[in-house]
This record gives sequence, C-alpha cells and structure tokens, in this order.
Amino acid sequence: MSPPQNQKHERLGSLLSSRRVILSVGCGGVGKTTTTAALGLAAARRGLRVLCLTIDPARRLAQSLGLEWSSSEARVVDAALLARVGVPPSGSMTIMRVDTKATFDGLVRSLAPTKERAERILNNVLYTYISTSLAGTQEYMAMEKLHSLRDDPRFDLILLDTPPTTNALDFLDAPERLVGAIDSPAIRWFVQAVEGSGRLSFSLMARSTAMLLRGLGKVTGGGFLEQVASFINEMNSLFGGWKQRADAVSATLRAPDVAYVLVTTPDPLAIREVTFFAERLLAEKMRPDAIVVNRVNPAFPRTDPTALGSMQALSPQHAEQLAGRCEAALRDAHGQGHLDRLHLFALDTVREESGAPAVFVPTFPADVYDLEALSEISEILAPST
Repeated sequence: MSPPQNQKHERLGSLLSSRRVILSVGCGGVGKTTTTAALGLAAARRGLRVLCLTIDPARRLAQSLGLEWSSSEARVVDAALLARVGVPPSGSMTIMRVDTKATFDGLVRSLAPTKERAERILNNVLYTYISTSLAGTQEYMAMEKLHSLRDDPRFDLILLDTPPTTNALDFLDAPERLVGAIDSPAIRWFVQAVEGSGRLSFSLMARSTAMLLRGLGKVTGGGFLEQVASFINEMNSLFGGWKQRADAVSATLRAPDVAYVLVTTPDPLAIREVTFFAERLLAEKMRPDAIVVNRVNPAFPRTDPTALGSMQALSPQHAEQLAGRCEAALRDAHGQGHLDRLHLFALDTVREESGAPAVFVPTFPADVYDLEALSEISEILAPST
C-alpha cells in the first residue's frame, strides 16, 4: 500500500473548514490524542478558533503547550507559543479535559425538577459509584460534553479525542446503553416496590422476593437497600428528560457536520478494530471521512551499498564488523516496513467502500511531546500550503 498523493492530503485540510465537529476514533494506544491535537493545530494555522476535548491528555504533551491539568476548566494555549509554529492571530487553540463525574453532575442538575431532588441524587452513595465506575459512563459523558459545547459561539471547530476503550464502538452506543440500563426490567420491578416516600416496601413484593431482599439486607445492612431504593426512585423521575437528552446526544453523533477520522497503526488488531468501526458507520448510512495510520515504518532497502561504503571509509580497521551490523540493521528495518505494508492492505476495502483518504504518519525517533513535533505531524495530516 503506497502513501496517498498530495491532493488526498488536502482532503483532511478541507474537513477542518467544512465541519463543525471532528471525532478521532480508534482503539487505545494508536495515537488518537496526538492526532486530535495535531489536527487542532492545523486548524488554528488556518485562522480557526479550535476546541480540543480529551479524556486524558499526555502530560508531557500538555506541558509542551504550556498547560496544566489540575482541573477540567478550558485552557487556552498561549498565542506566543502558537505563533512559533505559524498560527496567525486570528487562530486559537483551547484544550479541555472531560471530567466524567463533573459532567454527570451537571447533567443531573439540569434534568432534576428541583434543586433539592438533584442534591438527593448527587449525595446518594450509589450515584457516586455509577458516576465514576459504571461501564459506559465515561463514553456517554464525553458525548454529553460534546453535545453541550457544540453550539458554543466561541469556537469554529470542536475536535473530540474519543475515550480509550477496547472497543471503538462503545461511544456510539453509549446513549442507548445508558438509557437501557435505567429502563431495564430489573429497575422497573424495583421502582414498583418503592413507596412514594422513596422507601422500599416489602409488602408490595412476592413473598420469595421479599425474603431474598431481607436476607440481603442482613448482609449489606438495611441502609444500603434504602439507598438503592431512594436512588432508583429519584432517577426514575428524571427518565423522560434523560431519554430526550440521550436522543439529542445520539443525533449529534449522526449530524452531517460531524466528521469521523479513524486512527490506527499497522498493528493487525488495531486495523481490525478500525475496519469494524468503518463497517458499522457504513451500515448506519454514515461513513468515515479519513483514515490516519500512525507509526508506519519506512520502506528501507535490504542493503545500501553507499552506506556500507561509508562505513568502510570511516573505519577501515572495523569495516567488516560495521558492515555486518549495518546490513543486519537494514534487513530488520526492511522487514518491519514490509510487514507494515502487508498489514495495511486490509484497509484497502474500507478505503474503496467509503472513499476516505488515508494519511500515513511515519514512525518518529521519539514520542511526540513538544510543539515542534506536533507541528510536523499537523503538516503531514493537513499541509498549510
């Protein structure tokens, strides 16, 4: 698989000016955070006011942008730093870390009919667990934050670094799954057993069920069941608003001004994950808008007579030993590059079906932890000229 031509590179540049939201999607460890930041920098170079939303930015990368992550408040990158890498005064770059619990708290406050009811939910011990540890919560709250900021007039473009999940589909299904959890048969059954006061009524249950819960109460303590009953009763009162909000979040993910940039590496597992996600998008009448392949090893030749000759000229007494090491290194590099290209053939079908361009980012000598390296990647993804 050969790298795309320059005109295909421009396709990513056009996304920056034609879309309102861009999501970087892929499994964990493929460079989504760096890709998101590099695209944000490329957009700022074009004079856009950019917001980058991320779950957990690399600390050294954040520090290179002059930022600290002690809170989830939006942080504006210093204009002097951006000017160093060609960002005009009209362009800006704001980074915001998505705080899952703070976002969940804000959602509860906005949906609760009264301040008192919101505080009862927020102070419930079960809510504390759900808002921080329940599977799918992080993905949903990232989408909720995106939805709440989508119409913010301070920004021309919003980029989201999707949560580092093992399954790249998790965030797309998160709104429906969270609503399903609240409206599950078990929850509905529990609601029926809760009196208007929010207390658990064993008299409303089947005898066997009441005995089971009484036994559970002896193990966990009656206070725990009361907390569960209170939480379910309060959350059930928010269900209508919650479902409406989830539907709105789901609609945001499918809006025509939202672009999906699939991020992968040549690793077969990462390619399989991103291919599966592309197929899911196409099945739902959506499509990937671009594919970014990070950490691609270059196609080195097996041998390099010029390099071998240079070794001999530099150190005649060790020429044979150095030549052997050089040949071994070249063979290894050639093998890595060749293997990458074999793995990348798996993306051909996705590219043909979706029409999405692929941009190849070569392996860097070190991790990208400074503004200059980030600038170099942004030029690969969306050249300034």
